[in-house]
Amino acid sequence: MDRPMDQVLADDPIAPADTPAPRPGKTRVKLGRLRIIVSLSVIGFYVLAAIVGPILLKYDSVATNLSARLKPPGTTLPNGQLALFGTDQVGQDVLAQMMQGARVSITVGVATLVLAGVIGVAAGIAAGYFGGWLDMVLMRLADVQLTFPSILLAILIAAILGPSVVNVVIVLSISNWVTFARVTRSQVLGLKNRDFVDATRTLGARTWHLLTRSILPSMIAPILVVATVELGHVILAEASLSFLGLGTPASTPSWGMTIANGRDYLSNAWWISTIPGIALAVLVISFGVLGDALRDRFDPRLRSM
Repeated sequence: MDRPMDQVLADDPIAPADTPAPRPGKTRVKLGRLRIIVSLSVIGFYVLAAIVGPILLKYDSVATNLSARLKPPGTTLPNGQLALFGTDQVGQDVLAQMMQGARVSITVGVATLVLAGVIGVAAGIAAGYFGGWLDMVLMRLADVQLTFPSILLAILIAAILGPSVVNVVIVLSISNWVTFARVTRSQVLGLKNRDFVDATRTLGARTWHLLTRSILPSMIAPILVVATVELGHVILAEASLSFLGLGTPASTPSWGMTIANGRDYLSNAWWISTIPGIALAVLVISFGVLGDALRDRFDPRLRSM
């Protein structure tokens, strides 16, 4: 018995479909690109504000204006300046403090990652490539440090060294080198016996050439992902130390210090702590999203799913 042509086409697996089947891979790639673009845009805006903002908005960390204290956001000050985010308990512009604090926080974060990255990558390469007692000593040292919460270790060291921008960089570098070391060691263990490394070794290349020309370039991607995620953690840790009075000195504004100054005025001047807190959360989340997107992009196992 004859069937309608549309039913025949529907039952025939060879017949072309009206609409192509969705491809999850393309959707995932587009979503990954969108996450990278959006997070980079947010981070770029913060960096631009940190560079240009303090130049446009004159900020004196010791100047006070008690006649303009605790003004809400959008208030026009007596000198004609618009306090977009309001003023604090001593009459200083919250927006100017945030821009100056963004410069300090990003500078501390980048300097910390450079120092922690150099120490961690060097330790990870040494432990993974040479192995033996050196590997055991370095990894046991890392295990011992991991038994302490990183923020508590940072508080302990900061309390000993005292508040200073340089001391904050040293403290956070000591707290974060372990992550770079472990990731680097695992990459070296997987790369040192690969065919291209064995071929380079067979041609007579020395250890330094193998490490710098063959192994290190092959693990730039995972180190970059770790650095992106850790940068958000470092900025948050710096704000935490400044909130506790163990970070930057009082003459150097930071987000943590601004939030701490406004905690006693949450009932009548919520903007002093709330607005810098939201800005800090957005920046840290942006670094986390960027790190996840880069991990998905550079990991072949996730890319092939």
